[in-house]
Amino acid sequence: MKKTIRDLDLSGKRVLMRVDFNVPLKEGVIKDDTRLRGAVPTIQFALEAGASVVLMSHLGRPNGERVAEMSLAPVAPALAKLLGCDVQFANDCVGEEALAASAALKPGQVLLLENLRYHAAEKKGESEFAAQLGQHGDVYVNDAFGTAHRAHASMVAVTEHFDDCVAGLLLEKEIKYLDGVLANPEPKYVAIIGGKKVSDKIGVIEALLDKVDTILIGGAMAYPFMKAQGYEIGKSYCSDDDVPIAKDLLEKVEGKSLKFMTPVDTMTADDFSADANTEVAKLGEIKQEMEGLDIGPETTALYVAEVAAAKTVVWNGPMGVFEMAPFAHGTNGVANAIAANADCTSIIGGGDSVTAINNAGLADKMTHISTGGGASLELMEGKTLPGLAALDDA
Repeated sequence: MKKTIRDLDLSGKRVLMRVDFNVPLKEGVIKDDTRLRGAVPTIQFALEAGASVVLMSHLGRPNGERVAEMSLAPVAPALAKLLGCDVQFANDCVGEEALAASAALKPGQVLLLENLRYHAAEKKGESEFAAQLGQHGDVYVNDAFGTAHRAHASMVAVTEHFDDCVAGLLLEKEIKYLDGVLANPEPKYVAIIGGKKVSDKIGVIEALLDKVDTILIGGAMAYPFMKAQGYEIGKSYCSDDDVPIAKDLLEKVEGKSLKFMTPVDTMTADDFSADANTEVAKLGEIKQEMEGLDIGPETTALYVAEVAAAKTVVWNGPMGVFEMAPFAHGTNGVANAIAANADCTSIIGGGDSVTAINNAGLADKMTHISTGGGASLELMEGKTLPGLAALDDA
């Protein structure tokens, strides 16, 4: 276990806090403030303990250039509203102006630094850049789980410049559920794995084979499994590289006691659009001119029954193209089944699954919603996350 912000005396200290404010922005307006809200408890904890707070984050992929659309400037007023206090903004994350702004902070004040990735040195993990970041604070707090799997300067190298490097409350919660609960899950343990490519999730699936009671496969990654068994998939998305991986997985599952379920029917369409002509196709009966865009009603019913009987559920990846209403039934069916099962611990593993849960208005019915897609996958695989490893042990 790692030390957390609770273990420090913060009175009169400047806290340099790595947060994940990589929010969806459109014309300067934040479209989803989930990540901002996730960071609020840790920021408030520091302020109430008598500290000032310097926040640093990346946004998008500006590749070491100043890209106006990827500025964190719109985040400051949005965060101020959530915190109920002023949030100052620095036009850079390093340099004299930024350092002067952080040095002038008084207890109870908050400063947000500009996008870390405006500097190529951030992703390269350069120590000189990290040393400059380190001048902003007396203690270091990492609350950016979504980036914990990256060995970037603000996540790893910066910790060399502090005596105290601890986890924030959000990071603590992520570790508790993704590392703690999933290490000792209560059976029946059901994993729902969707998304586009088997190769993206192969590590997680293999790691789960000896831990879960049931694996439910959905999304486009179902089609390589169908193809590997010789079934017709029409124009459904299927990467050629994924077919042998799927075949190998099916062979590995054969000798095991778990249930490994793939779709028995598919919602197909003649076009990738919300107003396409659709029809349900049984396994192996997808027409040449059609593509699968969701699991079918029979599969949805089977998956819902598995979820209803579960005591632990982990979900990563949608069941179909849920952004379009005709192909959201599978994803919504699974989401509603998790929400209706009051006896289970439900962990939603980042990315599109979180969007689907939020769209369905079911976020408050889930035990834990992870803020990190890639990081949650790697933690579930049993990998060591560099951003986590760099923090002080309890």
